[in-house]
Amino acid sequence: MSIALKEAEEEGSPQRRTAMRLFEAWCAQQGWVAKPCTTATYTEYGRHLMARGLKVTTIRHYMSLVRTSMPAGKKPDNSLYLLLLDHYRKKNKRALRRKEAFPITLPYLVPMMEKAEADDRPIGWRDSAMFAFGYRFLGRSIEDVDLDLGELTILDDMVTVWLAEDQTHKGEEQTLYLHDREDLRLVFRMRRWVGYLAEQGITTGPVFREVKRNGTVPSSETRAKTATKRGEYLRPQTVNERVKLLFAAAGLKTDGRPVSSHSLRAGGATDLGMNGATDEELEEAGRWKKGSRIPRVRYVRPVKSAAADPFKKVPTHNPEAQAQE
Repeated sequence: MSIALKEAEEEGSPQRRTAMRLFEAWCAQQGWVAKPCTTATYTEYGRHLMARGLKVTTIRHYMSLVRTSMPAGKKPDNSLYLLLLDHYRKKNKRALRRKEAFPITLPYLVPMMEKAEADDRPIGWRDSAMFAFGYRFLGRSIEDVDLDLGELTILDDMVTVWLAEDQTHKGEEQTLYLHDREDLRLVFRMRRWVGYLAEQGITTGPVFREVKRNGTVPSSETRAKTATKRGEYLRPQTVNERVKLLFAAAGLKTDGRPVSSHSLRAGGATDLGMNGATDEELEEAGRWKKGSRIPRVRYVRPVKSAAADPFKKVPTHNPEAQAQE
């Protein structure tokens, strides 16, 4: 949730529009003005979200989206709302719990890609390439779908990616070297998908695109009519939907944590951390800020904690065996 809502900070994003649509509907029910709203209206909406028992992070981010959607110089004072949220946090410990994405590690990723490719159709070629790339790139879903063909070079043993910047490195270009693996088959899957695009005369623009039922890619004109915000570029939500669909189709089960597009990034980080990657290697691979605790705390530590069982040190209670001694 938090990652999606960070992406929602962008003007006109789907999450921002959703947040405002819900706020405007609530204001209409109360008979209050939504934009610009008063401090009293804003505070009461915060009370409304708390009364619904939502998680603290969800309330905080949606209230932030509402506040920053107001005209310049007419943003409501949020001090009383923040005070109420602090009380809510102390009284509702369960509302503090955040559900991290279930990590799609290789034992889960490979069956998903094979399921996507089972029918040997273009949409499956796209999905398997998108999943392999998302895992190896350790990217946020918005970064995956914003990637252009001109920023990609497919070599025999790796895929190189040029980034003008990312969420952590603003104004700082990078060239990433994504080495291939026998189980991931990144080069094969990306080459097959990009080659399919080339057969349709597509050699520029976004790498990952919509695929129609007949297997063709819609024209720019068609997408301009049906996807007025993103155009030829897929929505991050599309990646999310395909990940969920193919995870279930492959017959896979989670430990209770939700599956989402962020599971690809979480899976790559978890595999690295559980197999000896240093903190610096994790930070660099996922392009986290230097010294960030996120990779270890969110992706590696939970797996190690779940695997650790100090009671294994306690001998099995077996009265019959003890009596024979």
